[in-house]
Amino acid sequence: MENLIILFVLMSLGYFFGKISERNHYKSIIERENKLLALPTTSSKYPMGEELNISQAHLAQGNVVISVDYFKRMLAGLRNIFGGRVQSYETLMDRARREAVLRLKESCPQADQIINLRLETSSIYKGRKGNIGSVEVLAYGTAIYLKT
Repeated sequence: MENLIILFVLMSLGYFFGKISERNHYKSIIERENKLLALPTTSSKYPMGEELNISQAHLAQGNVVISVDYFKRMLAGLRNIFGGRVQSYETLMDRARREAVLRLKESCPQADQIINLRLETSSIYKGRKGNIGSVEVLAYGTAIYLKT
């Protein structure tokens, strides 16, 4: 009986604090995305626009490591039993990708464009039974600075 109470308490705490943390992170992401909206970013290898006069270009990168909370880990475990989409990990990956791109843009705020954007993901910690604990997302691209 004690084990069930402990499990219920842990799941409740994970749900409550995980929900608050995720909501605050999304709020921060949206605010920062709006501030950096003017910096165009593309996966194309070529700069956007006609007849650009490029003064310099350099590698820009941003990475993030985000962990899944206890409640979502439990939900994902149940989903693995029954099959289907693992939505708890989808939001984890969405936040990680968006945060990595934001950090990339923040690393070169004076750039005129970022081209050749690439994203790399990896699981950096696997808990018991191979469950994902944390994911890392690396965003990298070429920051282009134009002559004025």
